[in-house]
Amino acid sequence: MRVSIVVPLHNEAPNAELLCRELREFAGEDRRVVELIFVDDGSTDDTCERLVRACAGDPRATVLRLRRNFGQTAALSAGFDIATGDVICPMDGDLQNDPRDIPSLLAKIDEGYDVVSGWRKERRDAWLTRRAPSWAANRLISKITNVRLHDYGCALKAYRREVLRGIRLYGEMHRFIPALSAWMGVRVAEVPVRHRARIAGKSKYGLGRVIPVILDLINVKFLVSYSTRPIQVFGKVGLASFLAGFLFLALTVLMKCFAGYNITGNPFFILSALCALVGFQFICIGLLGEITIRTYYELQEKPTYVVRERFKGGSTPTDSGTGVRGA
Repeated sequence: MRVSIVVPLHNEAPNAELLCRELREFAGEDRRVVELIFVDDGSTDDTCERLVRACAGDPRATVLRLRRNFGQTAALSAGFDIATGDVICPMDGDLQNDPRDIPSLLAKIDEGYDVVSGWRKERRDAWLTRRAPSWAANRLISKITNVRLHDYGCALKAYRREVLRGIRLYGEMHRFIPALSAWMGVRVAEVPVRHRARIAGKSKYGLGRVIPVILDLINVKFLVSYSTRPIQVFGKVGLASFLAGFLFLALTVLMKCFAGYNITGNPFFILSALCALVGFQFICIGLLGEITIRTYYELQEKPTYVVRERFKGGSTPTDSGTGVRGA
């Protein structure tokens, strides 16, 4: 097993040299680690310069400097794109993750799991601004995605390379990789890891991240459940609106027949017309979504399924982890 460690950093100059030294020492102890990738996400301090100095002379280390601050998801994606290991382990650059927890993640990979997520069981963060919102978010994400994890926000994870190959990351989607991977039928596990208090620098997370996370969660739910059949979600809403419109119309007619109410001045009649119009629009959106999805898959020849293993004549697997278009 060849392991690549990917670390995104933004304005972490006080931690950069110690982080690099710690990871180099760990890589010297664990020979499976063949690559250390540091991604400087447009830092305005001397994070990159310190990383370059600290990594000098180590052929395992690569420092990737982005032109501006694109965000943690983009920084991780840049690291994933150049990683060559069979297993890729991302982690934070603030020294709160302990690289010596990586072997416990790799042990789960050895057991046959495809994604292993760290669980900061004893967090060293402020309760009100970090731990409480995180607890609520993890419960909500687990409920909606049906991928039960205690700690989606933990950056320390391990992914088989073929899992990441089939996922494109946007926005704040890096925290949802386990949920996005579930579409491919991967095996997901969770392992308790240590969490150290921040000793230098400033946290980039806070309550301001709540709204982006909620919006991305809606996106993930749609991608996981309806990405290949948008008519199912928009059509259901449209039909429900049509049904509500029919009930309002029926109520309007009953009020006219038995109570003498004027139809044209009845607010329920206006609601019935509004519901019918909304229902028609949602169904049209669903049909347009179906056309878009088919164009997306067919033009790019993207499969709508993922093959785990392929056996030929009872032999050992000849292919795994990739989508293969069949007849």
